[in-house]
Amino acid sequence: MKWKGAPEFSSKDGKFKMKVRGRLEADYEKADQNTRITGFPDLSATEFRRARLGVEGILWYDYKYVFEIDFANDVVRVKDAYLQYQGFRLADNPVLFRIGNFKTFNTFQDETSDRFVDNMERAAFINAWDIDRQIGFGTMYYAKHFGLAGGVFGERAPSNQDQPLFPGFTGDEDLTLAGRAFVSPINRETNGVPQVLHFGASIRNRQSGDDQPLFQYGNNAHGADLHMTNTPVLTGRIGDEDTFWGVEGATLWGPFAFQGEYGQLDVNLPGGSFIRSNPPGAGRLASATNPFIGIPDPTFNGWYIEGSWFFGGHKTYEEDGRWGRPVVYHPLFHGSGGWGALQVIGSFDVLDQSDNEFNNAGGCRNTRLFPGSVPNSANNQLNSNSIPLCGEMQTWKVGANWFMNDYVRLMFQYSESDLSDYPFFVPQNPKLPPGKNNGFDDATIKGFGMRMQVDW
Repeated sequence: MKWKGAPEFSSKDGKFKMKVRGRLEADYEKADQNTRITGFPDLSATEFRRARLGVEGILWYDYKYVFEIDFANDVVRVKDAYLQYQGFRLADNPVLFRIGNFKTFNTFQDETSDRFVDNMERAAFINAWDIDRQIGFGTMYYAKHFGLAGGVFGERAPSNQDQPLFPGFTGDEDLTLAGRAFVSPINRETNGVPQVLHFGASIRNRQSGDDQPLFQYGNNAHGADLHMTNTPVLTGRIGDEDTFWGVEGATLWGPFAFQGEYGQLDVNLPGGSFIRSNPPGAGRLASATNPFIGIPDPTFNGWYIEGSWFFGGHKTYEEDGRWGRPVVYHPLFHGSGGWGALQVIGSFDVLDQSDNEFNNAGGCRNTRLFPGSVPNSANNQLNSNSIPLCGEMQTWKVGANWFMNDYVRLMFQYSESDLSDYPFFVPQNPKLPPGKNNGFDDATIKGFGMRMQVDW
């Protein structure tokens, strides 16, 4: 038996291993959501951001398994749940084959576990464009200075609250193809000082199933990058297919770390005279008139830069191209005399979902709200509900993380999001001064967040 935050049991010959794993993240957030312009209420609230429990292990040397469930806020959802074969080797490194529910191979920050992401939430474009876990098959090859990964995916694992979108229609799910490649020309440790230089790129293509909803963008990108605030930059359900591509860079030099990413999303609007509606009209899914005929396909983009400095520790870099568990030189525990480690962070984050040609052609105004809406004229957002659609959010964040030891940290973050570049709408937003009809333009969402995190 070994202790790695929790007991890990193994047979004497190493053929079998099993470890209980999990994490708990309890948050408090207080935010001013600029009610005069947005209409969103101010916030002072707590939640369990994540509350996970699972197991991981090895079978017969070559098979790795992971199964983990999230119980946060009374929603039970499967997270990592996969079987991985790692017995085939090429040039002394294993070629990995994985099947189950796991992350698509996209972006440096999403590949990094939330346990080791520096801010309370990932960059807005990652959340806005649903870069996350899906059920699928993937293969990976990682060496000391480069890595390749690719896979094919279907739907996400369901939760206990998921409901069928179209009753009686469950035959054709979404299809996703994803791949990532990176190089780390510098990946070494000199006199105990880690030195890393990382560059990478990834791509993802999604096609919506014939009985699935069109893709929506921005529904998980929260103001001030705090999870309990509202989502002020949205589209409706507009995407029949989309293609994401992104580039990434990161460096680690002792206590200093810097990273940045740029991503672009090309969205294909649905074609044909009719689109899917809920409930289906006359027993047919494609029963609502297509409101996007003649409207150009939009392109969205997002990016971030982030730097941090450690006092009393440093970040680590994993061979599969992501940040790993930080090292704390002097952990805080009874009788140790240590105080842990302090990390200070600053970052700037942009999500731009305001494509001028798409907006000027009425793309946002013509968005239909489904599921949950009856296909009629009310689905066309020609009222105040369309105010937050298709804008831009720029967020800056400063924070500090106190690592009491390698497995426990307290997080503190202050952040502000400036909203702008919304399309022109009629009728006017009643929250804005006369003459300003552009959505949430000039609104600022400000917030402070704290998190207690422990994992094992």
